[in-house]
Amino acid sequence: MAPLLLLPTLLLLLASSASTQAQKNITLGTTLATQGPNSSWLSPSGDFAFGFRPIEGNNSFYLLAVWFNKIGDKTVAWYAKTTAQDLSSGQDPIVVQAPPGSVLQLTMDGTLSLRDPSGKEIWNPQVTGVASASMRDIGNFALVAADGNTKWQTFDAPSDTILPTQVLPCNQSPSKSLRARLDITDYSNGRFLLDVGTDGNLAFKLVAVPSGHHTARNGSQLVFNETGRVHFLLTNGTEINITSGVLGSMKDYFHRATLDTDGVFQQYVYPKNPKSSILGGEVWTAVSLLPQNICNAVVSEYGSGVCGFNSYCTFDGTKSQTVSCACPPQYKFFDEERKYRGCKQDFEPQNCNLDEASALAQFDLIPIRGVDWPLSDYECTSTCWKKKLHLSNGNMADYVQRTVLLKVPSSNNSQSEFSSASTKWKKNRKYWALGSSLLLGCSVLVNCILISILVFGAYCSITRKKAQSAQGTFTYKELEKATDNFHEVLGSGASGVVYKGQLQDEHGTYIAVKKINKVQPETEKEFMVEVQTIGQTFHKNLVWLLGFCNEGTERLLVYEFMTNGSLNRLLFDDVRPNWNTRVHIALGVARGLLYLHEECSTQIIHCDIKPQNILLDDSLVAKISDFGLAKLLLTNQTRTNTGIRGTRGYVAPEWFKNIGITSKVDVYSFGVILLELVCCRRNVELEVTDEEQTILTYWANDCYRSHRFELLVEGDEEAVFNIRKVERFVAVALWCLQEDPTMRPNMLKVTQMLDGAVAIPTPPDPYSFISSLP
Repeated sequence: MAPLLLLPTLLLLLASSASTQAQKNITLGTTLATQGPNSSWLSPSGDFAFGFRPIEGNNSFYLLAVWFNKIGDKTVAWYAKTTAQDLSSGQDPIVVQAPPGSVLQLTMDGTLSLRDPSGKEIWNPQVTGVASASMRDIGNFALVAADGNTKWQTFDAPSDTILPTQVLPCNQSPSKSLRARLDITDYSNGRFLLDVGTDGNLAFKLVAVPSGHHTARNGSQLVFNETGRVHFLLTNGTEINITSGVLGSMKDYFHRATLDTDGVFQQYVYPKNPKSSILGGEVWTAVSLLPQNICNAVVSEYGSGVCGFNSYCTFDGTKSQTVSCACPPQYKFFDEERKYRGCKQDFEPQNCNLDEASALAQFDLIPIRGVDWPLSDYECTSTCWKKKLHLSNGNMADYVQRTVLLKVPSSNNSQSEFSSASTKWKKNRKYWALGSSLLLGCSVLVNCILISILVFGAYCSITRKKAQSAQGTFTYKELEKATDNFHEVLGSGASGVVYKGQLQDEHGTYIAVKKINKVQPETEKEFMVEVQTIGQTFHKNLVWLLGFCNEGTERLLVYEFMTNGSLNRLLFDDVRPNWNTRVHIALGVARGLLYLHEECSTQIIHCDIKPQNILLDDSLVAKISDFGLAKLLLTNQTRTNTGIRGTRGYVAPEWFKNIGITSKVDVYSFGVILLELVCCRRNVELEVTDEEQTILTYWANDCYRSHRFELLVEGDEEAVFNIRKVERFVAVALWCLQEDPTMRPNMLKVTQMLDGAVAIPTPPDPYSFISSLP
């Protein structure tokens, strides 16, 4: 009788379960908001959630994500990226960041649409005819048609993680591959891509990808099966294990496999009941990793390798299994917080004019054992491997049979002697490549000493012929084909139109082609100036010239393609970029100008610094572009007389006076841009309610004098929170905007003031000439 008595209860439980499952089907018209109780949709068990997750350390944006809902840190397993259809540029998808107040809706028309507070659509999965949606217990969010077929699912658009039962086809599209994030709290595209090799003996490759380099084996699949094993399934049915084994059952543990920020592919488990787990603790435990030592597993001619340029990778093979990046002696990281960006020298370059004896006295060679930079060779003899900027794929380990001799300033050198030599060196630099290195290798059969001289550092003057040979030469037909007969216009200026193109190389490199309108003597000179100018520069905050075309009457310049367009578009769009992004852009522009003015072999005055000439890469790093108006000063010149150049609103007052033009014209333009970055508005806005706010430079000066900085960033919570930095940036801008160019700081002083490295005296009113900058 007992089973019969239990029957109603069992039926009731089944009905309750069915009801719960039915509630998990998301119907048309349902919405999610970034905040509040309706910010996510749960799976039936509650193990997973789909919806808005605040980005750690950034209160201004949310991820549209799938996460493990029942664990403490709510680990993200998927996050939305722009789809292929969204990207007219055709390049790697970028992470979708939704501002507060955004709404996700499964519309009555059968589409899923994410819109910002103004109603502008910022993401949709590009499918229609959806009847419902569901967040499933396997961690897969799906859009379903009326017949029950899946129209779209997160399992088909992976981010950096793969979950049990998920299968990824390995094809030519990076959007279908696992891509590491940039940092643990930065979901931007990182440098590593899980890539299937074309070599039958290679299970997979980890490629550090600064661009779209990607190879794949068509037909193979990456499979995370229901037993917790990750493997490649080849077209002939062969299975190649990726993870070596699994600790813990699928019943008792959550599982994920993630391509981590350092490029290591690891499988993790998390106990569903920590108290009864043999692992203990509410943490993810790595149970398998590949490769075992990534420092020697990733060696590629594309990108810098595991660590940034001019640095090297070390791996702790003990229980911690940690990867670290380090700089050579007397080098320092570009960014201490993001060491993967590489290293730069922390000393002045060598005086190229010294004779051999003087040079040897001025510098020491420091031996570094067990380190190697295997690529970047530009010359090799029986006793010498010479290397050029930048060193890549650096690796330090006990098994590396190499000793590098690194050239650094002599410790016996007095500071005054070194400064004197550096001053002379700046006046006439030759072209050197990189530091000094001694590579030693021994065996029973061969006893060979390989001496590599790596002359770290200096960029020096080069002739026009050398400048041209440093870049690639393109034919007009190549560029015509690459741009689809100059079809898509990216922008235009006084000297020409810029078109988008794609090279027919193995990587399908995207380019920006500037076509000079009219070949007149004046334009011809401008073309050659731009080729020569950019040919002599290399800096992370300057656009990279890939090559040029000088064929018949055609003059074209080929640049790297900047995925995020110009600062003009980012800064004055409907959605205000977050404060930290604007700060980094300001610092980037300042450092780019510092390089042009003081660190280049020949001083370069840009003459047309404005938001349209500041381009942004996929990480929103600012790069100064368009050197067509640049003025090259010889070493014995301090100023030049020329016609008025530049753009209204950014032009320094001395352009309209009969006085010489110096690099301070760029400082003035930077001051205007700095205020625009702080306030997120154009310098001149006629349609404002308060007439006093029409000219930003005047208004900012008034606000500074009255200590009302909050008026400049009204409604910008992040900037208000950092009001001290706002005050500092406004003060720097007002120094840059001084009427008298001699009162303006140089760009070295500007960068120091922006960084907070030096105190900022109160700037005088730009319309008075009472005080000057100490």
